[in-house]
Amino acid sequence: MPCKHVTLKRVPKGTVIHEEKPFIHVLQSDLRAIRCDHCYSKTDLLRCSGCAYVRYCDISCQKAEWPDHKVECSRIRTIPPNLELPNAARLLAKIIMKLKRGGDAEKGFYGKQSFRMFKDLMSHYPDIKSDSKRMEHAKSLYGVLIDFLGKDSLPNYPEFLGIYGRMIVNGFSILDGEMTTLGTGIYLGASTIDHSCTPNSVAVFSGTTLSIRTIEDISDYDWSKVRISYVEGLGKKEERHSELWSTYYFVCDCKRCTEEESIETAAVCQACNSIVYSNQMVCSKCDWKASDAFIEKYKEAIEFCNFQHQEMKNVAYACKLCLKKEKGFIHPASLVHAKTLDLAFEAAIQLNSWEEAMKLGYELIPVYRKFYGECHPLTGLHLMKLGKILLYLGNENYLEILERAEKIMRVTYGTRHQAYRRMLEPLLIQARGLLGQIVC
Repeated sequence: MPCKHVTLKRVPKGTVIHEEKPFIHVLQSDLRAIRCDHCYSKTDLLRCSGCAYVRYCDISCQKAEWPDHKVECSRIRTIPPNLELPNAARLLAKIIMKLKRGGDAEKGFYGKQSFRMFKDLMSHYPDIKSDSKRMEHAKSLYGVLIDFLGKDSLPNYPEFLGIYGRMIVNGFSILDGEMTTLGTGIYLGASTIDHSCTPNSVAVFSGTTLSIRTIEDISDYDWSKVRISYVEGLGKKEERHSELWSTYYFVCDCKRCTEEESIETAAVCQACNSIVYSNQMVCSKCDWKASDAFIEKYKEAIEFCNFQHQEMKNVAYACKLCLKKEKGFIHPASLVHAKTLDLAFEAAIQLNSWEEAMKLGYELIPVYRKFYGECHPLTGLHLMKLGKILLYLGNENYLEILERAEKIMRVTYGTRHQAYRRMLEPLLIQARGLLGQIVC
């Protein structure tokens, strides 16, 4: 499939500005029994007759994947049944084999004239060399690949390290409609897109085909203005920066990172309930000043919640403790409270506590809009989940919430995407049908 190019000067939100098939991809090993190794569909599958390891929808998917599977097919048969080839090792093996058969000449276009080849991808070779964890990981994978492909089939170690770096830094997580990771792919053209914690575009997938869709209007459009987020939006600044540096070797200087004033851990004013920034502890609206006793309780709440977010085992119980600790000390607009709410909402769903899930779901709407943006796949998915809960409970607001989800998902996914057609549309049909019965 050729890449899709945009020549408009002003690009409205919801525009597909780029489409691309992967240079190479690998389905997560824990999904290989339930998803096609080529298109990632979840359907009745047929085992590869050669290795009996991977599965396909049908003969057309098997034929399409054969150039990338041919060499590994015979090698996989040598792996003992009780051992699993690591995902990263399989992806590296497929890259190496593709490069050997001429894949180094493949071009990934991101404009009429502009393209990237695999050798053009940033490898961050010096950064990898000085990163002890990465070097240990690379060495381990090299050992696995010696056993899997044979040393004669591998490039020399410095060249291998360059390939490893390109894979690590440029890999995309391939997601389903619910934004759950299915696999990893290398997309040559899309790898040119830079990061922002406040992106104007988002990467969505139909199978392994990547689409870049705008979630904001972009005036004076140019490819260099396109930004997607490489990291989780509900992460604190230091968490986002840590992940960006450990994976991509840069620190973000976007608007959110440079202008954020301790909102992530904001306290709540005891006099007027306004935001009190944690680096000041004085209310800018009413001049209330936090006492030493308040600051001590506030710090205790922050430390407790941060620990629980990382270590939660009994999620529902831990969320209730966090919400109790936060009350009166941590502001509802803070990122700490946002993460607690998000975990509590999912826990309520798992426990079938629908009334509690409804209450938390409503509280999360402004949180998602604040930290993910007004128009983001996760904001739309949250509204869809909430609408489904309201529909189940017979709450009169179900259609309003589902239509708000539809407005966002039309932009972020489009009406032909599986997330819209299979997840949202049936709910809308059911909701509108029920409304028609009530009116009658």
